[in-house]
Amino acid sequence: MTSVATTTSDQSIIVASKRAVYVGGIGDDVSPQVLRSAMIPFGNIKSLDIPMDYKVGKTRGFAFVEFEDHEDASECIFNMDGSDLKGRTIKVSLAQQNQLSKLSSQNAKGQAIWSSDDWFQQHVVGDEDTKQKVDEAQQDKKTLKD
Repeated sequence: MTSVATTTSDQSIIVASKRAVYVGGIGDDVSPQVLRSAMIPFGNIKSLDIPMDYKVGKTRGFAFVEFEDHEDASECIFNMDGSDLKGRTIKVSLAQQNQLSKLSSQNAKGQAIWSSDDWFQQHVVGDEDTKQKVDEAQQDKKTLKD
């Protein structure tokens, strides 16, 4: 799977070039391979991302596909909007800036969420005992650095 990891200025360029499409209404059973197979007939795909809701462990119901050429994106929209993908009707349109910002809403700095332990502590670590162990490990790590 190719992931989209772009900054805000990169997102503006992508939207302005009209190469990125928003695919809404996809089901949990749509994998990156399935989506790529559905979109590749319209042109070369530069990137593809199906954002996950990590709290629930499922996809968020939409995806972004960036084509290498804006004409390929237009052709995809024309042919795929309102079509059926694995039993669900999908909505395909040009990606808007506010839609692309959903992709990086968890991380406005443009860094990966795993670049620090903060995200894991907030979303993955469960009970207090485990949190305490993680905190102790981080303190030990800081002590070793000093």
